[in-house]
Amino acid sequence: MISVIISTLIAIVMGLFFMFVRLKAAKTPVSPKKIILPPLFMSTGSLMFLFPYFRITGQEILEAAIIGMIFSIILIKTTKFEIKGNDIYLINSKAFIYILFILLGIRIIAKIILSSTIDVGTLGGMFWFLAFCMIVPWRIAMYFNYQKLNKEIQAV
Repeated sequence: MISVIISTLIAIVMGLFFMFVRLKAAKTPVSPKKIILPPLFMSTGSLMFLFPYFRITGQEILEAAIIGMIFSIILIKTTKFEIKGNDIYLINSKAFIYILFILLGIRIIAKIILSSTIDVGTLGGMFWFLAFCMIVPWRIAMYFNYQKLNKEIQAV
């Protein structure tokens, strides 16, 4: 029970940090590097699966991947860019912040409910995989949208 509380508090802090970073990022131009690097940095978390405590089954992988991809659609739909001069910026959407809070809330509620039936390590592995499956499609879509706008800038 203590590990569920601690990991939930860590998830809240990380979620708030991510929201702060996202708000701050809207003030500087976007670049391919800023789009691609976060999933690469996050991928190092997959090293947790070297330890049996965090390993997940094929069914758990499928469940986490489907939910992550559904959540990614929401992020893709709420992430918009705008051209200012010769730079591309993220549009700071209030809906995006609310959606991040809602996704964080859903994650916390699901974790509390599922922690009574699923081992905490397995649950941690599932939630990492869910987040990864949410971030990768979102960032790929961001990259393609960025490239589309960048071509518009280059054509002028």
